Amino acid sequence: MLVNKKYVSVQFSESKLKERNRELSILFEISNFLAASMTLENLLEGVLAKVMEYFDMEAGRIYLMDDEERNLNLLAYSGIKPEGLELIHLDEGFSGKAAKTRSFIAKYVSESEDKNRAALLAGKGIKIIMCVPLISMDKVCGVMNLATSRIIKLDQNKIDLLSAIGNQIANAVNNNRLFEKLTKQIEMIKEKEEMIKFFAYSVSHDLKSPATAVYALAKRLQEKYGEFLDKQAKMCCDQVLKTAEQIALLVDKINMYIAVKEAPSHLERVKIKEITETIKSEFSDLFEKRHIRWSEPDSLPEIIADKLSLIRVFTNFIDNSLKYGGDDLHEIKMRHEEDDSFHIFSFSDDGVGIKEEAKEKIFKIFKRDETSRGKPGSGLGLAIVKEIAASHEGRVWLDTNQKKGVVFYVSVSKNLKETKGKQ
Repeated sequence: MLVNKKYVSVQFSESKLKERNRELSILFEISNFLAASMTLENLLEGVLAKVMEYFDMEAGRIYLMDDEERNLNLLAYSGIKPEGLELIHLDEGFSGKAAKTRSFIAKYVSESEDKNRAALLAGKGIKIIMCVPLISMDKVCGVMNLATSRIIKLDQNKIDLLSAIGNQIANAVNNNRLFEKLTKQIEMIKEKEEMIKFFAYSVSHDLKSPATAVYALAKRLQEKYGEFLDKQAKMCCDQVLKTAEQIALLVDKINMYIAVKEAPSHLERVKIKEITETIKSEFSDLFEKRHIRWSEPDSLPEIIADKLSLIRVFTNFIDNSLKYGGDDLHEIKMRHEEDDSFHIFSFSDDGVGIKEEAKEKIFKIFKRDETSRGKPGSGLGLAIVKEIAASHEGRVWLDTNQKKGVVFYVSVSKNLKETKGKQ
């Protein structure tokens, strides 16, 4: 066909395909039908109707194998009511034999070895029955029966066509079952997510009030009766205050984590320079007290981002340096770089650093590095940062391959659009 031609272009036409090749046209039509999204019963009833119309059959049934692979259960039928034929064991009848031997079977009903079944079928006016095994991925999932009261002519082409249709039906059955299974699993996951969210909200709500009350009572006790308490009692009172404060902080962090995951980002134009000025003001006393130098580029960009979320990210990085940098911490540097797709912000320090094996763990919820022992914290800070980065179509990571300290990176996509309806 390609002799003396560089290429061949033939516009597809279903009607012309039907004229040229009737067998391929029915395969095409059935394939399109089986690709539709519908319940398994409706899918099988529809395809059975198409097969019966094409082959001019008077009755048809589709059976599917049960999970134990012992019986065939009727899922669809047309033409003749199947009383007494709703369930077929693999050791009985033409259908059972077709499934068991993985063979196409066509037979006169009168030739059946089971005289009771032959009488049942003959009583419904059926003379010839064909059984097509439904085979997909080398496994039988069911059988399609076609029956007629007429004498029909069979050849290898017709048998091959029926076998190909059987394969299409089997593939559709497997795909439908897989889709239903995935849908149920997704629903179960959603239910569990809702349960976890409800539990988290409930716990955070129920914890904060008593924690606040305990803190207030301990504070009152300390202020009013502190002079009457001995050293041990004062130490216990301080510990109660500290613990209650940590519980309240944890509750706030949990609520923040949930909010970051659930609430939509409010994207707007943000001047990074304004954010760093705010952060420098917040940490200036600590920087001065600990003799820590802060450095940032003279020029910083304006980007599309959620401003409050970005402040949380930058603040968390600096807070981590201050908490875990140790006595060797003397400098914190903020840098900006970019490529075609992302703005990338980095925060580095010259403190004690983080072990290589902790690189991935510290971004998980409630996971903390060994260096954090004895230091206040919830184990949620970097998990919140990770969620914020994801909401900005970016990611967060760190580099521990430094002589000293650590470098945290966060990327923000350049493809973000301002939130509509912004006041």
